[in-house]
Amino acid sequence: MISSEIIGYIAATLTTASFLPQAFLTIKTKDTDSLSMGMYSLFTSGVFCWLIYGIYLGNHAIIIANAITFLLAMTILSFKIYNSFLKKR
Repeated sequence: MISSEIIGYIAATLTTASFLPQAFLTIKTKDTDSLSMGMYSLFTSGVFCWLIYGIYLGNHAIIIANAITFLLAMTILSFKIYNSFLKKR
């Protein structure tokens, strides 16, 4: 029988890994034209809330997965903000 903690680590690994290709592509190309500012703002905020929730619970699977995803999402959101508002076109 699989414990709930193992399921948590599997879920955390899969969801974080699913985000990596988009993160690496955006970091490599710095192209954010096709990304929604609203979606990435909400997504990054939601991941941050999951991170805080994981810290509150002391759940390492939630903390690790969301800390990694938050850093990547914040990087992409930063590129999006820069490209949308600060970069001279």
